[in-house]
Amino acid sequence: AKIASEFSGLPLSRCLKHPLDGRRCVDNEDDIVLEDQMFALPPVPNPSSFLKSVTSDGSNVKIEFAHGTTTLAFKFEHGVIVAVDSRATMGSWIASQSVKKVIEINPYLLGTMAGGAADCSFWERNLAMTCRLFELRNKERISVAAASKVLARMVYNYKGMGLSMGTMVCGWDKQGPGLYYVDSDGNRLTNTMFSVGSGSPYAYGVMDSGYRWDLSVEEALDLGQRSIYHATHRDAYSGGVVNLYHMKETGWVKISTTDVAELHYRYAAEKPKH
Repeated sequence: AKIASEFSGLPLSRCLKHPLDGRRCVDNEDDIVLEDQMFALPPVPNPSSFLKSVTSDGSNVKIEFAHGTTTLAFKFEHGVIVAVDSRATMGSWIASQSVKKVIEINPYLLGTMAGGAADCSFWERNLAMTCRLFELRNKERISVAAASKVLARMVYNYKGMGLSMGTMVCGWDKQGPGLYYVDSDGNRLTNTMFSVGSGSPYAYGVMDSGYRWDLSVEEALDLGQRSIYHATHRDAYSGGVVNLYHMKETGWVKISTTDVAELHYRYAAEKPKH
């Protein structure tokens, strides 16, 4: 069965509007079907232009989407570490301190949430359904590369229409640990380390200072947790608890949920006293 590379090869001429499930892309050779659920769009000729008219600086109606979060993931010798905060904000108002920003797609795939909570939650659950269908049709798990490509193709259909999503797809497949960044513009990147959200500059600073490929599991878990804590300490839009996951060859394991206040005093006690 074709996996990662073949998901990007379906020409638009073979993607048809389907009355039940929206857009249906079929590869006749291997019967690979990608299905995107279609949203109800505004009753205007061009939804993208309509959105710009109510979000631009010169508009009388000013709709502004305010985001704030910190998520990170990095690959190392023993898998992938995923760490996230749990605060949801609406501008300067803290709406929740207990948001689950790691979406468990299947036992070997995790997705993170940054941007619009509804967008990330809906599309990553939609991805979970697509991955399960792939597994049933092909009698093997979908690769991390293919899963991230499917997600990028889904959201690219709505580019410029108001989606807000910056997610990381993490997993383990035949190629070993995998990590991809996908956003609502359809961008898709792979690297050993990513951090997404308003607190990401602070998280990158800590990760860069302590990252090595040959970290032990304990060192890697501590690095992920410290990076999120320091981001929550400096970024007002991040906070709550640090949820920590480890993606291994046998699947993901949730390691801990730790309040950042507890981490604050733990790390403060480690500082040398003058």
